[in-house]
Amino acid sequence: MSDDLGLFDPDVDVERERRPSTKSKARAAAARKKRKQKKTVLWIVVAMVLALGAGGAYYGYRELRGIGSWDDYSGTGESDVIIEVKDGDPVSEIASTLQKNGVVASPRAFTEASKTDQRVTAIQPGFYVMKTRMSGASAVARMIDPKTKVGALQVVGGVILRDLTGGDGKVVKGIYTQLSEASCTERGGQKVCVPVEEIKAAAETADPGALGVPDWAIADVKAAPPEFRLEGLIMRGVYQVNPGVSAVEMLRGVITASAQKLQGYGIPSNTGDTGFRPYEVLVMASLIEKEGIEKDFGSVSRVIYNRLKLPMKLQFDSTVNYKLNQPHIRTSDANRQAAGAYNTYSTGGLPPTPIGSPSIKAIEAALKPADGNMIYFVKCQKDGTSCFSDNQEQHDIYDAKARAEGVF
Repeated sequence: MSDDLGLFDPDVDVERERRPSTKSKARAAAARKKRKQKKTVLWIVVAMVLALGAGGAYYGYRELRGIGSWDDYSGTGESDVIIEVKDGDPVSEIASTLQKNGVVASPRAFTEASKTDQRVTAIQPGFYVMKTRMSGASAVARMIDPKTKVGALQVVGGVILRDLTGGDGKVVKGIYTQLSEASCTERGGQKVCVPVEEIKAAAETADPGALGVPDWAIADVKAAPPEFRLEGLIMRGVYQVNPGVSAVEMLRGVITASAQKLQGYGIPSNTGDTGFRPYEVLVMASLIEKEGIEKDFGSVSRVIYNRLKLPMKLQFDSTVNYKLNQPHIRTSDANRQAAGAYNTYSTGGLPPTPIGSPSIKAIEAALKPADGNMIYFVKCQKDGTSCFSDNQEQHDIYDAKARAEGVF
């Protein structure tokens, strides 16, 4: 059979099919190069992961074994700086706070030095005047020194904002004075304090919200006489005061902390069943604190509830004396006849503000008074115990007996 078309010519068609084109060769070469590059990148990544893992493991090993080095300053420090230890801070957190404020070079400088003194674990929350660039050992020694801690304010039940001068000339320091004293620190060899006048001015003129006044009290605070408007909002307890801040910031810190205490004690959450607004309950608690001793708080509270319901004037000497800025003593006829919002002999209802800082027991009594119909009471025993009655005749008997026995 002839093959005129050359279909079976091995030298022509077979070679043509086996021989790749120039374009095919280029594509194959590019593919091989790309695969090679991917393998190279993959090996680099693997090598880096292994290196990092080994380095991290070695670092962790050194830290756990305690054989690693750490940064540490030398000496007892340079300039003053105030740091805060918060409630629940472990030693490691205190160390980090010191490092962030430039006191120590590294947290470990402090933690390593603290291992030789267990008193570090007993460091209390609050503010401490430290030095910048202290060695770990110096920082430990300063932290455990009681003189280093500053800014503690302790408010007792019944204390008021202003100083109170008794008939004997003795001065009972008010909250403003105590705040000023709590703000004092030694800086550069000089005693620095926020003046009482500055604190008082901030209390009377700053926006209530900026002072930390809770929402439920803002309207009443704005309506109150400026010099009395923060009364009762700093309740009994211990507060940590940052000595390095302004008067407004200082008041805000204390009032905010007090509002949290009040919330925990039921104001405003538990006031719904009383028939009174949260601020009114706070006012009532301050009256209870002033008018009776703790065991009588519930009964004094009931007297307040019953008199307001009748309605009947409260007729409390404590409210009159609050405005007169004198101790809790019996008032004169002239005092009781004078007009004024704090004179509960001449003006009905509650006074416009609390008349002091209430304790938790007084707040509990204001929220849940004792049962009974009593509307009168008088101190009838020298330990402060009161006698309660539901009629004027019995009250007069208790009053006469107390006078005869020299109770007052």
